[in-house]
Amino acid sequence: MRVITLNVNGIRAAGRKGFFDWLAGRDADFVCLQELKAQPFQISDALYHPNGYHCYYHAAERKGYSGVGLYCRNKPNRVLHGIGWEDVDREGRYIEAQYRGFSIVSLYLHSGSSSEERQALKFDFMERFMPFLRKLRRRRREYILCGDWNIAHKEIDLKNWRGNRKNSGFLPKERAWMDELFGRTGFVDAFREVNPEADQYTWWSNRGQAWAKNVGWRIDYQVVTPGLRDTIRSASIYRDERFSDHAPLIMDYDYALTSP
Repeated sequence: MRVITLNVNGIRAAGRKGFFDWLAGRDADFVCLQELKAQPFQISDALYHPNGYHCYYHAAERKGYSGVGLYCRNKPNRVLHGIGWEDVDREGRYIEAQYRGFSIVSLYLHSGSSSEERQALKFDFMERFMPFLRKLRRRRREYILCGDWNIAHKEIDLKNWRGNRKNSGFLPKERAWMDELFGRTGFVDAFREVNPEADQYTWWSNRGQAWAKNVGWRIDYQVVTPGLRDTIRSASIYRDERFSDHAPLIMDYDYALTSP
C-alpha cells in the first residue's frame, strides 16, 4: 500500500508545476494533500479529480487559505469532513477516510510563524488535539495520519536547529508535544522507523538558497498506530522536481485493506 502526502501550497499552482503528471506515474493507493488554497468551484476541473481515484476535499471558508484533500483508490465506507470543532473545521484542517478497521487522515496543523496570535491558536489546537489522538488510539482501528504538522521534532529534523530554538516549529513546548505523541500516546513516526539519516527534509524556505543547499525542515509526517509499525517497508522524499515549497513524502506499507 503506497501513501503519498504533500503540502501543495496551492493545488492550482502545484498543478501548473506538473504535480498531477507526476502523480499519474506513482501508483499510489492514497494521496493526502494540504494547503489547497482553493474553493470547491475552483477545483471542479477533471485535473483535480485524477483518474482512478475517489477524490474528497475539505476547503476552508476563507478564500485562498488552508484546506485538505484525500484521493483514495478504493472507495471508503465513510468520509469525515472535519474534526467536529467549528473553529478548526472553518479552516479545513482535517479529513478522514474510513475503511473496515483502518482510517487514513490528511491533516494540516496550524503554523505559528506569522504572529504571536497564530502561535497561541496553534498551542490551543495542540492542547485539544492530544486528547483527541489518545481517543483514536483507544479505538480498534489502525490509523495513518498524514500531513504538515508544522513541527520539527528533533535536532536531526532541521538543518539550522541552534538558530531556530526560539522560532515557531521548533519551540521546546512544540517538541515536548511531539515527544508525548511518539511516547506516552503511542503513535509511531513512520519515516524514522526506516530512515534514521540526517539531512532528510520536506520543507525549505523560499528565502536564499535553502532548496539548492538543502537547508530544510522535516515537518511533514506519516504518523501511524503501533499495529502498523511492522508493516512499514520504505520511505522516500521526492526532490527531482519541485511542485511546492514542500516535497512529497512517499511511503510503502505491507498492508491490505479489509473488505467492507
